[in-house]
Order: sequence, then structure tokens, then C-alpha cells
Amino acid sequence: MTHAMAWALFVLGIGHIAYGLVAFKAPLAAAVAAGFVGKFNAPELRRTAFWFLIFGPLLMLAGHAALHAVAIGDLSLLRIVGAYALVTSLIGVAAFPKSPFIAALLVSALLNASVYGLV
Repeated sequence: MTHAMAWALFVLGIGHIAYGLVAFKAPLAAAVAAGFVGKFNAPELRRTAFWFLIFGPLLMLAGHAALHAVAIGDLSLLRIVGAYALVTSLIGVAAFPKSPFIAALLVSALLNASVYGLV
């Protein structure tokens, strides 16, 4: 279960990037056409697109760290990754109740539960 949840965290990152590229296609294209560097300050939709997309690699990093921890049996690293993912997800769901943060909340809760032997 722990291995599957680590992979799920990684896949959430890939999904975040894929969805962001589709959902924010126009503001991303406009920023690239404008020269990319320094072109995400305004309009607000460009800033939102940037932060949405940049969160994807961070989810992938967390998943990759969890996969590494599973591979070497490092429960303390898994607990750290799980705790950060859970707190971030809880804050995300509180801030945006009707958002996909619920998926991250489920994955992080299951990751934590598996690390502590609850599932």
C-alpha cells in the first residue's frame, strides 16, 4: 500500500502538469509569445497558471522521495513526506473546498495510514 501511495503522489504531480497545460493553454501561450521571462506577473491568470504548473514538479518530488524511502525502508523520511503532504492537502481543502485537493488529501492520508501500519 505504501508503494502504491508513493506512486500515486508522483502521478498526481504529472496530472497537475498535464491538467495545467490544458486548462491554462491561452495564458501560457501568451506569456511565451511575450518573451516568457518576467511575463507571469500580470494578468492574474498568468500568475495562477504559473503557480498551478510549478506545483506539479513539487508533487513529483514528494512522490519520488517517498518511492526512494519505500525502496530503502526509511520510515522517517516517509513520515516526513506524508506529514507535509497531509498538512498541505488539509490547507488546500480548507482554502478551496470544491477543488481537486481532495485527491491529494486522500493520497496523503492513505500514505500516512500505511506508514503507521493502519491499513
